[in-house]
Amino acid sequence: MKKDNPFTLTFGKQPGEYISRYENTDTIISTFEADNPISNAYLIEGVRGSGKTVLMTTIANILSEKTEWVVVDLNSTQDLVEDFAQRLSDECRKIPNLFKNGFSVSAGGISIGLNGIGQTQDNVGIIDSILASLKKKNKKVLITIDEAMPTENMRHFASQFQIYLRKDYQIFLLMTGLYENIYAIQNDPALTFLLRTPKINMEPLSIPQITKQYKSIFNLEIEDAHKMAIVTKGYAFAFQALGMLYYEYNDSLEWDEILSKLDDLLDDFVYKKIWEGLSEKDRDLIRAIGSKVASVSDICDVLQISNTSFPRYKERLLKKGVISVAGRGLVELSLPRFAEVVELYP
Repeated sequence: MKKDNPFTLTFGKQPGEYISRYENTDTIISTFEADNPISNAYLIEGVRGSGKTVLMTTIANILSEKTEWVVVDLNSTQDLVEDFAQRLSDECRKIPNLFKNGFSVSAGGISIGLNGIGQTQDNVGIIDSILASLKKKNKKVLITIDEAMPTENMRHFASQFQIYLRKDYQIFLLMTGLYENIYAIQNDPALTFLLRTPKINMEPLSIPQITKQYKSIFNLEIEDAHKMAIVTKGYAFAFQALGMLYYEYNDSLEWDEILSKLDDLLDDFVYKKIWEGLSEKDRDLIRAIGSKVASVSDICDVLQISNTSFPRYKERLLKKGVISVAGRGLVELSLPRFAEVVELYP
């Protein structure tokens, strides 16, 4: 009987076969656990499918296992302050003797009977009271927000978070987002502290590590495992997708047929969304690069643009994680089989 497929396409879920980002994980955890943290927040940015949420989830899981930490996951589509008040109170009910005589948070954000003194508070006051109680017990709070957006909701929450920092509460923030959203959040004049917040940019996974994983799981020769790893270009979603497909079909389909199925998965799950977020000029540039390593001069000739204007387009696509520098005066697409998929787009 065939075992369950160890790979997954579910975004954010830590798969059975997972390549850890030890350096990023250690950087964030060691910073948050330091006696005098250099930052109480980190931003994780990257293209869709690059593993942002998995990294954040891994860190949240590690810290949630430690008694001194309270981890609260917030939904970026909800009222973040209200969501924080509710979820923080829910998590803190698990801590013995934190509250006396009951503690409740209604849907409207009103707390009745806080510490048994019969007062009512709004969400901001509820959070403040809980954080003050946690500080006395030397507890730290980690807030995670996946796919953060530059909205008024985020501005309100981030401004309130900054107030709690000024009160010296042990509160930490970990957010993920696309490059353009993180950029907009950091450059919002109302959120100056986020401008100084360090970022983790999701780099490609190690090709040698992917090779090692594929070799072990599928009992392949090193050359065949490396060929599979090269196809992924270190892109986290492609590592999972190709592994899943090979696990299911290596006995029944030819390699080209597996690659065709990979293209379909990349298209359905990721590339359509990425393509929709690109300008017409960006799309033209991507088509000009194609599946090869392309010289800047050749791209400029095809697009009929000057060498002096090209850096502007290049910088934008580099930050979005769509292209990478392949050498002096050379660029290539950083996403695996992106050219093959988008050539079929109108």
